[in-house]
Formats: sequence, C-alpha cells, structure tokens
Amino acid sequence: MTDVDTSKLSWDEWDELQNPPPAETDFDRVVERAISRRGFLGGVLVLGSAAAAMGTLGNLMSSTSAQAQEAASRFQFKPVPIATDNTVHVPEGYSWQPLAKWGQPLFSNVPDVDPAKGVSLENSDKVFGENTDGMELFVIGGHQVIAINHEYVNPETNLPHTEKGVPQSADDVKILQNMQGVTVMEVAEGESGWQIVLDSPFNRRIHHNTPMKLSGPAAGSELVKTAADPNGTDCLGTFNNCGAGRTPWGTYLTCEENFNGYFGSTDANFALPEDYARYGITAETRYAYEKFDERFDVSKNPNEPRRAGYVVEIDPSSATSTPVKRTALGRIKHENAAVVIARDGRVVVYMGDDERGEFLYKYVSNGIYVPGGDTSKLLDEGTLFVAKFADDGTGEWLALTPETTGMKMDEICVFTRQAASKVGATTMDRPEWVAINPVAIEAYCALTNNSKRGIKKNAGGDEMPVGGPNPREKNEYGQIVRWYPENDDHADGKFKWDLFCMAGNPDVHKDAYAGSSNINAGNMFNSPDGMMFDTTGLLWIQTDGEDSNEGDFAGQGNNQMLAGDPATGRIERFLTAPKGSEVTGQTWSADKRTHFVGIQHPDAPFPDGEGKLPRSTVIAIKRDDNAMIG
Repeated sequence: MTDVDTSKLSWDEWDELQNPPPAETDFDRVVERAISRRGFLGGVLVLGSAAAAMGTLGNLMSSTSAQAQEAASRFQFKPVPIATDNTVHVPEGYSWQPLAKWGQPLFSNVPDVDPAKGVSLENSDKVFGENTDGMELFVIGGHQVIAINHEYVNPETNLPHTEKGVPQSADDVKILQNMQGVTVMEVAEGESGWQIVLDSPFNRRIHHNTPMKLSGPAAGSELVKTAADPNGTDCLGTFNNCGAGRTPWGTYLTCEENFNGYFGSTDANFALPEDYARYGITAETRYAYEKFDERFDVSKNPNEPRRAGYVVEIDPSSATSTPVKRTALGRIKHENAAVVIARDGRVVVYMGDDERGEFLYKYVSNGIYVPGGDTSKLLDEGTLFVAKFADDGTGEWLALTPETTGMKMDEICVFTRQAASKVGATTMDRPEWVAINPVAIEAYCALTNNSKRGIKKNAGGDEMPVGGPNPREKNEYGQIVRWYPENDDHADGKFKWDLFCMAGNPDVHKDAYAGSSNINAGNMFNSPDGMMFDTTGLLWIQTDGEDSNEGDFAGQGNNQMLAGDPATGRIERFLTAPKGSEVTGQTWSADKRTHFVGIQHPDAPFPDGEGKLPRSTVIAIKRDDNAMIG
C-alpha cells in the first residue's frame, strides 16, 4: 500500500505508481543513438501535403507572396500569446461563454451543485458530469444534440463530506459512478447565448451502472462471462470515457481508456490473472469501488475487467436505447475512434492506444455502408489491424487474426495488446486522437509524449527504440504523425508517412528538442492530445501537458488549442486555458458559427470566478461578427 495521496495524481501518474516500468537500459548508448538520428529527422519532417511527402517540399517553402497571402487567409484570427492565469483567452474579435458545467442540471426539478455539499446521490445521474472530454454534435429532427464524455472524477470535489474523497459507503461509490460516463443533451442558442435545453427528451446520463450489450467476436466468450451474466452478452457501465467519434449513420462512439483503475481486490492473497499486468490492473484502486460494489472486486469477479476497454456505440436520438460495446474494435486504452468510408464503401475506424509504447490500430469492416441500410454488423464483422512503421517513410497494417497471432478471435478482441505484440507492431509515443482530413486522403495521430522512449520497455516487454515516427528519446514534448494510404484508399494495407510537426522548445533547445521547423517561440507547445478537422481542412490541436512554464517548458504557458494548416505546416495558437486544466474535446454547431470546446480539471475557480468551485466546463466560442469558424 502506498502513502502517496492518489486522489491528486493524473491517471498516467497513477498507472506509473502502480506499475513501475522495467529497469533502464544503457542510457548513454541510447542518447548517442538519438543524436545520430538528427540527419534522419531533417529528411522526414516534411511540412506539406501528400505531394510534399513525395519530394516537392522545396516548392512549398519557396512560396510567392500571393501564396503566402492565401495561406494567411486560412487563419481568420490573430494568434494569442501564452497565458498563465485562471481563465480562457481567445483572439480579438472572438468571445466565449460557458455552455455546460460540472453539476449543472439537465432537468428543471434538479438544483445546481452545492459548493459545500456537492451533488446529492438522488441527483447525481441528472446533472452534467465531471471532467469533460470527447464530444460530437448531432442534428436530430431539427434539434441540436451533443453527446459528451466524462472521463473521470475528482473524489474530493464530489465527496466533500469525506476525508480526501475516500468513499465511506456504497452511496458514496454510486455518486462517483454516476458522475462519470456520458451526457447526451439538447442545446439551443437564444438571446443570452447557448444553453442546455432542460427536460429535453434527448437528455440522458449514461454511467457506470447503465445496462449495455456486448457484441462482436468476444460476446458470449468464456473470457467475459460472470455469475451475474452467464451468457457473456449483458454488462453494466462504460468507464473512463476519453475521446470519441461518430458514425456516418448518426451514432456516437465513446471510447473507454484507463478502465484499469476501477477494479481491485479485497482479498490480499488473491493471485491476479497474468493478463492483468499488460493493462495495469492491480489490487489497489483509486476509488475503492471494490470495497462497496462486489462487481469491481476481481477476487470475486475476475472476468469483470475484461468487459471494459472497448468502443461503445450510443444512439443519441433515443434516450431509451441500449449502448453496445463493439469488441471487434479491440480492448485497449482507447483514445478516440475516427471513422471514414473506404473507396469501396467499407467502414474504416482508426484508434490509438494511449499508453507509453502501445500501438496504433485500424479496423476495416467486411460489409459495405449503405445509407439507410442495416448497419448493425458493420462494427462487429471485420478485421482489426495494427500499424508497423519503417524508418524510410513507409508502413503497413498487420492483420490481427488467428493465423497471424496464434490466438482465437475472442482472445484477440479481449487481449488485443498481446496480439499486437505478437505480430511485431511499432511501439508508439502514446497514440492519442486520430483525425482524418475531410479534404485530402490522409490521417493524423497525436503522439503526446513518452518519457520512457529509448530507455525502458513497454508493459508487455516490447522494446521502445528511438526511430521512425518516434524519433526522440525521453520525449516529453510529443509529435504528430501523418500517413497517406496507398491507392488513396483508407482500407489499403500500406501507407506512406511523415511527421506534420514535432513539438518542442526552441528557446531552450537547439537540437531535436527544439521541435520541427514549423515550431517557433510564438506557437510552441507540448503534448498534443485532442485533434479534429473542421470542414475547411484546418486541423485543431488541443494540448494536455506540462504547464509549469519552467525549465524545458519555459515560455509555453498553460495548455492551449492551436490551428494547423496541412498544406503549409503553419501552426497558430487560438486559445489558452486556465492553469491546471487541459483542453480536450471539441465540436461545432450545425451552422459552424460556434465552436464548442472542453476545459477539463481547472485548478482554480472556473468559470464562475473567485469564491466558486473549479468546474470542468464546455465553452461556446463565437466570432463577434457571427461569421463561420469551422
């Protein structure tokens, strides 16, 4: 048992504490190898389109003044400087207001959060949850409906009557369970701005006890059966909902990430199953669920953790619909699920596994998407692939099948990380959001950071060498990798790749840690995380990194949101967040005149000001002239 106050740790810090990485290798050798890669870096960091990747970088860099003016017109804002304060800053000519705050009611008979008492058990599943993350807006019968994730809770904030937020009863646990998951809510713009439509028939909270279905190859497997569910098809709850996605048929994809922190053992002598280690499941938890809710006690229900870690499909148009866990998309620490239709109509889903040294995945359906047709099996029947990158800017997708892995299909879906290790996939620097360009056949993945790159192995014992899309050892800044599918087809098995940017600090470093050539003192940042394209093809980049503004991070200020132009490599800062928060999750109104952005876990009172609570909040950003911004 540790003496560290785990309520103050981030999920990654908590994982590191519970699962310390293997011993270091020869550090000096690794540093020497990283330095020798400098020549390689110069050749791979192309900053243009697919054409630039094929060797026309020089043409792009020698732009005429007319081309430069055209590029400037892509950014309809004056970049903002860094900030270190406790509020949000947007460019001149733009304004923001809160849309939804933790503890805000979704129904008219429910009060707002009580600063001293928190939210009552009775109302904890009727208010906007905590720590907003991925989100999508849907237009349903003329109504605008946002589905949004609530990644985790701060126990001290939600249980102010306890010491350090440690649950003392089953009721305390249920409050925490209800404040996480997903909110589905109708929103509308009126004279006073954007607001939640109270009592809308679309409004719904989906939490840790919401009934769900398991589908795909793992449904019915012995690996997911429990005493409460002997058929292995019916489960409860969705956990640690991080990034998101949407399907062409109008459903919401919520992604379960750090699910491991919810399961523990009340039996000190219980031997944890071997597969737990790869996913970071230990006998100790953050929330003490296992002490008051037997479902989370692995000594009594060892299969229960294998029923979490999936992409969950939700129908936002029906508040009575049952969410479905799509096991064919694999069981990993999902960041988001980026969906695109291949040239032949098959559904392709890109997914990152957000942990040091884990992998980048792609799912390709067997069936074809037909608008208005049956979509029930498109995310159940298909092939899961994992990426392998070569240093020469090429790559391939390796199929995870019984033939390639020596595992059964249900095992591949439940032990996906182990399957990916078996085929020799490339260990990545924490693959987070994937974004697909709507105006070019290319995709991007934020590799947020990896302080263990080049010096330790991943949780499965795979090497994490310096090279390919992970070119720096002890990488604390992160980078964004981009790939171009062969034959302009996202279903193709091969691709070419480059790095759109390497984050860094040119004021502190003069080597690879300064960042790529499109990073400068005016736009530098660290730890790219959330990413999404707008309809014009601009890439909006959100950060979740170090905001100390000191040492290696001097001059980078608080976390932020930037816009990047894939055609030129230009990146500009659009927004800065309150101290201690991350910027995560974004979507746009139907008319593209409002940009909704998530502000998660601010340190100080936000957005209500001094004397109030720090509240995770979704804000609505508009241009003062009401022009389109996405």
